[in-house]
Amino acid sequence: MTVKKQVEPIWIAGCMSGTSLDGVDVALLRTDGIDIFEFGDSTFRPYSVDEQSLLRDQLGLWQASDAAVELIETAHAEALSALQGFEMVGFHGQTFAHDPRGLGTYQAGNGAVLAEVLQQTVVWDFRSNDVQMGGQGAPLAPFFHHACARYIKATAPLVFLNLGGVGNLTWVDPSIDDPAQTGALLAFDTGPANAPINDLCMARLGKSFDDNGDLAASGQVDAALLDQFMQHAYFMKMPPKSLDRNDFHDILTQVESLSDQDAAATLTAMAAASVAQAMDHCPSPPARILVSGGGSRNATLMAMIAAGVDCAVAPIETVGLDGDMLEAQAFAYLAMRVKRGLPTSCPSTTGVAAAIGGGRISKPD
Repeated sequence: MTVKKQVEPIWIAGCMSGTSLDGVDVALLRTDGIDIFEFGDSTFRPYSVDEQSLLRDQLGLWQASDAAVELIETAHAEALSALQGFEMVGFHGQTFAHDPRGLGTYQAGNGAVLAEVLQQTVVWDFRSNDVQMGGQGAPLAPFFHHACARYIKATAPLVFLNLGGVGNLTWVDPSIDDPAQTGALLAFDTGPANAPINDLCMARLGKSFDDNGDLAASGQVDAALLDQFMQHAYFMKMPPKSLDRNDFHDILTQVESLSDQDAAATLTAMAAASVAQAMDHCPSPPARILVSGGGSRNATLMAMIAAGVDCAVAPIETVGLDGDMLEAQAFAYLAMRVKRGLPTSCPSTTGVAAAIGGGRISKPD
């Protein structure tokens, strides 16, 4: 069990650039790596259309181009420079490939470069150690979700659902103090979320996403394609389990004969059905699902999820948390755990053999 030693909490800047490729989130968090003491300022550095195109071309590659790596490091440095008052950085980098049972996991961007540019200590490469020890390397936010559940004084089991490029959930029992203790957490990727919807909108309409889910709302779901999708082998696997953004690589091909509206509706229904199916794996029914990520602003997706589950579904903002910055805050929290030598994942979050820490710490010369 984690022993709570008295450590002075500090302000840390956490960074996240997700598989939706919309930009870089940076958020400040004051923490001792166990409890959340205060949430601070945040900022967002969007990627331009050209920058998104460059990054999208790297998806699935195990070595990004020099131009892409430079963009990632420069964008993070720009975003971090917009904030002040932090003592350390948690830098996730940009995931381009994730194959934990094969080649491993690849997040582009060098934390040592950022440390020199910013003249700050940077904690990075959070996933590699977990993968090397037999884990999935994802999701890594669950330990932070556990801290959030305690911060909002939750008493009953609940689910944190992040709808980014890929959907992932964390089931939390807040009555258990230590997130590494058996029964405290279960986490896994639910299935594709925004990524295929965004790709559809870009390919057909030149738009980066389906604003509010309006395109999907105007279409009809193809029930046969939805049923076919839910037969995918991934849904038969027991958690913990994780996905690469392109694991459902043929999903756009499946809807290519549909109109724009019907294709968007069907892809949105696929994301929602993935979440509903995931509820079957929860150790006990959650009292509520708190949703973050870009999908929380897709009214059609949120309505489909609510219709498919047996508990309340609400944006995470309803409990005073910032869904847009939750993952960035998570890597600030994890950075402090790395600094303290505390676990950042465990068997029920990534499938790793035992609770384990990860990450590299780079300090400026």
